[in-house]
Amino acid sequence: MKSIVKHSIYDTDAVWLLEQVIDSFHTEDRMGAGSPSSRLGRAGLPLGNLTSQLLANAYMNEFDQFMKRELRIRYYVRYADDFVVVHESRRYVTGLIPKIAKFLEVRLALSLHPGKVSVTTFASGVDFLGWVHFPHHRTLRTSTKRRMLKVLARRQTDATLASYLGLLSHGNTRKLIRKIVALHAK
Repeated sequence: MKSIVKHSIYDTDAVWLLEQVIDSFHTEDRMGAGSPSSRLGRAGLPLGNLTSQLLANAYMNEFDQFMKRELRIRYYVRYADDFVVVHESRRYVTGLIPKIAKFLEVRLALSLHPGKVSVTTFASGVDFLGWVHFPHHRTLRTSTKRRMLKVLARRQTDATLASYLGLLSHGNTRKLIRKIVALHAK
């Protein structure tokens, strides 16, 4: 990450500050010695830090270039470390997985989460960023919905409600919106 920052930013004060942020976060190695993620398990970016999204995009830019320029994937979307590839052929997408895994391991010292890689159809819905996306609508992922309702049961502030209503405005959630507004009114 530091070499990417040094390569991309020419202001020495900004580089120094970003290096301080990068070096400020350490965590225990939970992935097992030798795994690609274990090398990042000792140091990383604090998720609550506002610079994390910027630095994640800078770090993953090399992956974006690989996906678009080398693999020439036309329909590819990424947010932080989550990404989706859309293609009409299941065989084609399945064949990409080893290529993507090798690139991530060799070039970025990252690994695909074995429990989160899936090849699915539009009819089944594409699970991405807390939503299940269908061709003409999207619904909130069940686990996201449960977590939201749990938070709202504990903390019913106007700000929390407003935040969730903003999130829910992006999907087909009229019934859920009515439910949480009614809960908040009690």
